Amino acid sequence: MIDLPTFIRPNIKRLTAYSSARDEFKGEATIFLDANENPFPGIYNRYPDPHQKKLKNKIASIKNIHPDQLFIGNGSDEAIDLLLRIFCIPSVDEVIIPQPTYGMYEVCAQINDIKVKSVGLASDFDIPAEEILSLVSPATKIIFLCSPNNPTGNTLGADKVDMILKNFNGLVVIDEAYIDFASTPSWANQLAGFNNLIVLQTLSKAWGLASLRIGLCLAHPEIISVLNKIKAPYNISSVAQQLALQALDQTDRKEKQVQTILAQRSYLTEELVQLPLTLAVYPSEANFLFVKMVHAKKVYQHLISKGIIVRDRSHLILSADCLRITVGTAEENQRLIYELKKL
Repeated sequence: MIDLPTFIRPNIKRLTAYSSARDEFKGEATIFLDANENPFPGIYNRYPDPHQKKLKNKIASIKNIHPDQLFIGNGSDEAIDLLLRIFCIPSVDEVIIPQPTYGMYEVCAQINDIKVKSVGLASDFDIPAEEILSLVSPATKIIFLCSPNNPTGNTLGADKVDMILKNFNGLVVIDEAYIDFASTPSWANQLAGFNNLIVLQTLSKAWGLASLRIGLCLAHPEIISVLNKIKAPYNISSVAQQLALQALDQTDRKEKQVQTILAQRSYLTEELVQLPLTLAVYPSEANFLFVKMVHAKKVYQHLISKGIIVRDRSHLILSADCLRITVGTAEENQRLIYELKKL
């Protein structure tokens, strides 16, 4: 356990949060003359619930947490940015990011003028926990981990993550955007044991709501309260909240799609390993595969010419000649393999 208040930037502690019209009045009424809205009836003329109460209650019940442990952001990127703004003093503090991983951790840190210490993943793409801990200094406030990791697809060793959580006097952010496709449990199950643990999830992947930008941050209530304090007043639109609620009522549909994606992930793996140009298909616990190929850039360009877009990750550390291939529909995956066999 860490002393959370000591990690919050002094100016954030002193901050008086903006109070919207919907913050100040929480009851029932028939005439709203408080928010300078257009009074004429319409679908979108009123501001949304700034705290997404109905959506939070629904998600909390699914995740088996209390609503005060949940922050909903405009994508997980909003939560990443806000966490840096809450806990890291520009030009003073630093974060540690194992590489390769999701690029927005570093981008957000750079935007906020936070120093980044990078460390390469091990040959199996797991985290070198002891090396990470050796890099910690008094200025280190956050360690970002991604599990399953993007772009490599593997989950991080539980023993290594546990070591960092127990030995780092700071915040550990575990991004679980792809957890619905993994065979391992979520670290959200460990929130009660670690007040320095922050788990990011999303409705973009398994739930199929990428366009709505619904990012989730699960953490100690004290962290969630500060996130709510500094977020934009109406960061999640009414439309996004309504459509997300409808989608969350279709759990069976989501689970069926996840199982189909997992089956197609196996199909793609089996087909790709047989291709002469494939050097490695790395084990994946996500909805994509990390594939090392002969002349990956040429393969990438060939697929583009056929109207098939994958992600070239060759420029990243430990990723030479690697493509990240999202698992598509059965028809899309078959077309991909067909085009690759022609090379």
